Amino acid sequence: MADAPFLIDSAAAAPETLCDASQAARGIMRLFARNDIWCCTEMPLRGGRRADLMGIDAKGHVIIVEIKVARADLTGDSKWTDYLDHCDKFYWGIGSHLDPAILDGEAYLPERCGVIIADGYDAEILRPAARHPLAPARRKVEIERLARTTMRRSTIACDPDCAPWGGER
Repeated sequence: MADAPFLIDSAAAAPETLCDASQAARGIMRLFARNDIWCCTEMPLRGGRRADLMGIDAKGHVIIVEIKVARADLTGDSKWTDYLDHCDKFYWGIGSHLDPAILDGEAYLPERCGVIIADGYDAEILRPAARHPLAPARRKVEIERLARTTMRRSTIACDPDCAPWGGER
């Protein structure tokens, strides 16, 4: 199941939410596609973390989106800054039912982190992410990992018998 295209755990969202994580991801991916940004869900990163969405824009900038659809999940995430070492731009992607004002607090680095509000149909950038360029060698590593992961997933989608080989790390 680690290679399915939508792996974001929608069960983690509170049952009363109006937009689950998979729906938010779909809305953000539509926004990104219109802007020539192509991404992958549940991208494994070095150090054991997984980015909800990780992509590359037309200029080769690496973008990560951390999706939150429950306020408790947003306020309880203390390890999100680990993602900053893997991208040029970082966004919070939140469900349309959440109040984005919390992301203006210092703890969420508003001078660096962008905010996207999303539902299952579309998304909108409320605050653009500031670009903090990765070192060229680091960018190369991240892009190659992203490319290999997406190619592996594409291959397995065409031939599920390939799944046992070259697992995601």
